[in-house]
Amino acid sequence: MAIREAFCEWIHQLQATICSALEEQDGKAGFREDRWERKEGGGGLTRILSGGTVFEKAGVNISEVHGLLPETLAQTLEAKDKRFFACGISLVIHPLSPLVPTVHANYRYFELYDPTGAVSDFWFGGGSDLTPCYLFEADGVHFHKTLKSVCDRFSDTWYPRFKKQCEEYFVNRHRGNEMRGIGGIFYDYLRPEPGISPKALLEFSMAAGGAFLESYLPIVEKRKGLPYGDQQIFWQEIRRGRYVEFNLIHDRGTLFGLKTGGRTESILMSLPPRARWEYHDAPVPGSEEARMLQYLKPRDWVSSSQPIPKTI
Repeated sequence: MAIREAFCEWIHQLQATICSALEEQDGKAGFREDRWERKEGGGGLTRILSGGTVFEKAGVNISEVHGLLPETLAQTLEAKDKRFFACGISLVIHPLSPLVPTVHANYRYFELYDPTGAVSDFWFGGGSDLTPCYLFEADGVHFHKTLKSVCDRFSDTWYPRFKKQCEEYFVNRHRGNEMRGIGGIFYDYLRPEPGISPKALLEFSMAAGGAFLESYLPIVEKRKGLPYGDQQIFWQEIRRGRYVEFNLIHDRGTLFGLKTGGRTESILMSLPPRARWEYHDAPVPGSEEARMLQYLKPRDWVSSSQPIPKTI
């Protein structure tokens, strides 16, 4: 089976697996499905959960689109050939509790074709990152160690490389280079390299996507029952505002989707149902909110020996 067909089959399977696990974890809400078509070519399946007891909003989308690259995007990619095919799975989960972190992940495959229809270039992209409003250091350690274990199966250079790329990408530069969360891994334009075949890249993407539930659900289990109040909800909405800013200003996936005629509802499913912007808001020095801000910068999670913050 060709890489394109194998990847497309896998994202359908992964979407079903993740949605089933999230429904079981929530215990109340279920996903509704919305199939859509893109007039330029292709389509997808958007699955949305809302109003749950654990997850306030969760979206798990798959898409397979094709056509011609817009000229501006072709220039950005420095692409000589304009005909493309792209497929992928993208998810964002916004929990109800401020003590359960938001999480994002996506895995995608891209092909370009020459005038004869032959593949002239291809690459993989993806990753997963965690965005807590309040930090329990053990959660960050677990998340990063899970991702590292996947990377290390293919190359011992990938985790530090992809972690750094994640820290450099998910940043609100207009907010003084404040990271959106505590990172994870992120890679793009990943092509074969010495010792890494196209098949290995496919297997890595599948392994990374397959580890998503292992990296996230244990954190949900530990934090979903903890008590919280209005102060924590207020802070959650402030941090969600930062999430919105990144997705609308900096995120390349959002911009790619909008510029290639993607489905706006599915593209913007990543936004939280509630967010807040307060003029010149700043947390009280010494508070748990102020402590959280200290983690929004590069950090060695897998060998961290700092004490775990107390439960709120």
